[in-house]
Amino acid sequence: MQQNPLAIQRRNLRHLFRQRRRSLTPEQQQQAEIQICEKALAFINQHQAQNIALYLAVDGEIGTATLIERLWAEGKEVCLPVLHPFSLGHLLFLRYRPDSVLQANKFNINEPKLDIRDVIPSHKLDIIFTPLVAFDQAGNRLGMGGGFYDRTLCDWQCKSFLPIGLAHQCQQLERLPAESWDIPLAHILSA
Repeated sequence: MQQNPLAIQRRNLRHLFRQRRRSLTPEQQQQAEIQICEKALAFINQHQAQNIALYLAVDGEIGTATLIERLWAEGKEVCLPVLHPFSLGHLLFLRYRPDSVLQANKFNINEPKLDIRDVIPSHKLDIIFTPLVAFDQAGNRLGMGGGFYDRTLCDWQCKSFLPIGLAHQCQQLERLPAESWDIPLAHILSA
């Protein structure tokens, strides 16, 4: 069976851009995290956002730990994505606090231990900051290929949150080959 040429191109781009972000030095990663924190805080303040979903960086993604600490200090509600236990391929967002218990999911990504009392419905979120592998100026985002964020962000224009990508500048390309199910983001912040 012959593979779709677009699927092959996207797989190759995933490999290339994951390698690019992993090749950044610890100093470059730290500097980018500080810069993205300032840009994200300015965006949050501009939109008067209170409930913010983030992610814990893995695999060379731009770091969010500094931003999370600052949001906690400002009294903002921080949430992290959790693989939905009953709706395969979907995400839930759980309140994340300094004392939250984390556990590795099936992709070996830390997420808060599921507690129904900490679930924040997506319609209560103001901003969902997403990780990505690559992006273009039109707001197209190439993820890891599982479609978790695409399903979460589907029809975001009709919802209460803004989807904003966070990335290293080296993850940008001129035009990303997009599939019909790809969900362009409202904005992408890079450093």
